[in-house]
Amino acid sequence: MTEGEVAKTHILVIDQGTTSTRSIVFDGEARRVGIAQAEFEQHYPEPGWVEHDPADIWRDVLATARDALHASNLTASDLAAIGITNQRETAVVWDRITGEPIHRAIVWQDRRGAPRCQELKADGAEALVRSRTGLLIDPYFSATKIAWMLDHVDGARTRAERGELAFGTIDSFLLWRLTDGAVHATDITNASRTMLYDIHRACWDEELCRLLRVPAAMLPVVHDNAHIYGTTAPDLLGAAVPVAGIAGDQQAALFGQACFKPGMAKSTYGTGCFMLLNTGDEAVTSEHRLLTTPAYRLEGRTTYALEGSIFVAGAAVKWLRDGIGVITHASQTDDLATRVPDNHGVYMVPAFAGLGAPHWDPNARGAIYGLTLGAGAAHLARAALEAVAFQTMDLIDAMAADGGGRPAILRVDGGMAANDWLCRFLADMIDTPVERPADLETTARGAAFHAGLATGVWSGLDHLARLWSRERCFEPTMTRDARAPLVAGWQEAVRRTLRPHR
Repeated sequence: MTEGEVAKTHILVIDQGTTSTRSIVFDGEARRVGIAQAEFEQHYPEPGWVEHDPADIWRDVLATARDALHASNLTASDLAAIGITNQRETAVVWDRITGEPIHRAIVWQDRRGAPRCQELKADGAEALVRSRTGLLIDPYFSATKIAWMLDHVDGARTRAERGELAFGTIDSFLLWRLTDGAVHATDITNASRTMLYDIHRACWDEELCRLLRVPAAMLPVVHDNAHIYGTTAPDLLGAAVPVAGIAGDQQAALFGQACFKPGMAKSTYGTGCFMLLNTGDEAVTSEHRLLTTPAYRLEGRTTYALEGSIFVAGAAVKWLRDGIGVITHASQTDDLATRVPDNHGVYMVPAFAGLGAPHWDPNARGAIYGLTLGAGAAHLARAALEAVAFQTMDLIDAMAADGGGRPAILRVDGGMAANDWLCRFLADMIDTPVERPADLETTARGAAFHAGLATGVWSGLDHLARLWSRERCFEPTMTRDARAPLVAGWQEAVRRTLRPHR
């Protein structure tokens, strides 16, 4: 920095999610000073298939980034860095010369890889995948999505083997576009969600690439989360800006919640629900079908986490709104749940895209139990919220059984965390205080934190921890006797949902 030059402390974060793209500008105190958002179209070409058009995503990234800078009264020249956080597992394959995708992106929710996953399990491959990647064999992850595209797009497999095609999760695709094709890279958290990355040796695994039929020539270089990946093409935003932090959305939220010590945990409630428990430098192997995943890697040192993935949380509320018209706005669920004294014996198991942890049944489908003529819209809304808390309870129980311990406090974020009724019921079901941060944009903050560490905006983890603040703590008030029948009812509903498929 030259004499008289003011240090740049603002960071632009691209938060590319499942249903919308947002760009947020943070200042040197990690406060939001500008935000822009755009929803984009979802494509469902067949039952269980979910796709996004990468062109839609790229268009919205540029538009929201420019709008967020304008809202902040800043230009790209004022930025210290850009951070990226993204929907994980969603797979894009594109031409290295033209940058054009060969197919629409296949989304993390997509289940078309289920038959191939069943074949792999039948062949006894799960132990190998589990030991190397920390993952279970499931169509949720990227590898079977990549292989499907190579097998179903004319000439794609041959082109991939010749090195003409590139694969990336959304972060990698955006990085490629932002740098005008100069950088094909990703971070460890996104790489680890492909079923192709050895999380212990920190490298792409050749044996897994052969097993899953993904040519290694397609794969991006993998870096730490806080790392200067490259600089943007100047014409995109008006100046060249370093892209200095990348993290998959759930790991970014853990980082943004300042869960830096082993035993600290966060749960993010968006389209799905994802809970991560920091396990430090130990990659704990789960005996209860949780995932072992890198939480972040800084200066070459990996911190690990146990993760429980719930495929449907906010998506169930969206279904109540858009699918059956029970509500007109998601915020109504708080009021409706409060109107009724109990759940009337109504339980929703929101397996619209299969059941995630700890069950991992891709064939399960959503169900509602206990309906009587006395059940109404309020009971359906309450059942959708209760299901989120029950699923979180299952994850915490599984983590404790795996030796990860029960968190003393659960930090929550995501859009649904704004719902007071849900937070109170969650605290009661897990019998643990629930902390809601002052800023629910913890996913974007996590990406900002990484970018700021890489560029010297913040000095280290202690500095970041001081930037986190609590808005409210929800203490459990329900007795064990009151909790027990609710839990039993939930467990019976899950058993009924799984039984036809097992």
